Amino acid sequence: MLESLFGVPFDGLLLILVSTVGVFATVITYTRIAGLRSFSKMSSFDFVMTVAVGSLVATVAVSRSSLLEGMTALAALYLLQVAIALLRRFSPFKQAVDNKPLLLMADGTMLRDNMRRSRVTEDDVKSKLRSANVRNLDSVRAVVLETTGDISVLHGPGELDLSLFEDVRDARRIGGGGA
Repeated sequence: MLESLFGVPFDGLLLILVSTVGVFATVITYTRIAGLRSFSKMSSFDFVMTVAVGSLVATVAVSRSSLLEGMTALAALYLLQVAIALLRRFSPFKQAVDNKPLLLMADGTMLRDNMRRSRVTEDDVKSKLRSANVRNLDSVRAVVLETTGDISVLHGPGELDLSLFEDVRDARRIGGGGA
């Protein structure tokens, strides 16, 4: 009866159910082992990892792939994530995997060339400025597009510690450092 209703034999539906539960439990387990980075704001590598895990889960759930094959593929992906997280500690590798943060605003002036390069609009920046309780553009010291896609706003009186900007593209433009 189920086969005529769903077009799939009962044992096929049962296999999909068991595979889905198994691969879901595997994702939870591997994510716990790999750490919280799996749920953090995503860099481009983290996004690729998330898409790959989702694709594997879907494939195992509805294909003839065995649960063990899916678990093995997921283990390989999570091991790759851990390995890349460790390798990111080395500058050349980090530069190859991650985008560098980009300065979008310096000393109250929007850097439209950088905004264009990163496809961030003036309205996007203004929205973040409002969220950061900026009342006057002149009080904005720096706005940075982070590697995760977040926008950081630094404003208010006092000197900026320029070491905070060592990895930020165009940081030389802070403090009247030129265009």
